[in-house]
Amino acid sequence: MTTKQRYEEIIHWFQENMPVAETELHYNDPFQLLIAVILSAQCTDKRVNMTTPKLFADFPTPESLAVASSDLILSYIKSISYPNNKAKHLVGMAQKLLTDFNGVVPEDIDDLQKLPGVGRKTANVIASVVFNKPAMAVDTHVFRISERLGLTTNSKNPLQTEKTLVKYIPEALIPKAHHWLILHGRYVCQARKPKCEICGLKPWCRWYQNNG
Repeated sequence: MTTKQRYEEIIHWFQENMPVAETELHYNDPFQLLIAVILSAQCTDKRVNMTTPKLFADFPTPESLAVASSDLILSYIKSISYPNNKAKHLVGMAQKLLTDFNGVVPEDIDDLQKLPGVGRKTANVIASVVFNKPAMAVDTHVFRISERLGLTTNSKNPLQTEKTLVKYIPEALIPKAHHWLILHGRYVCQARKPKCEICGLKPWCRWYQNNG
């Protein structure tokens, strides 16, 4: 099976079996999603969704968040992983939005990465989810699943994985494909013990062919 054939079959399966695939983070506007994605680094979406309602209610705009102290924000997000750093990032992000972007979340990936707490993965999530750009965010799920399925081969880092995925996945499908891979990794192809018995991708999965 060629790499191109593997991509075509896997994409077709997802289109047939997961026609709706979107972020599980709760948000009402781009600013809220930006906060949620920053908080989600090395933390579960479930935990983030438990934490953000009060934070969103009390700091609904960049203006309100920018004047808060990081200690105050810490009191809202202390159940999140790395809360001290993330509290500082959130305040700094809001301040940068005001000074450099008139309080509007930018859609350009390079501009997004100028915000505190925003790396390439977070920038790609915002560009993809909010602005429907063909940006492939590679988190631990996407990195792992791409290797297991055989969509990538011996990728050394997330950027290498990202470049390979966007090379083979049709541009219009990239925003949805990001969620296909995340959700498949979260609920089926889990890190410690993949649930191969319920996985519909077995016929094209390199890991299953070698280990199943």
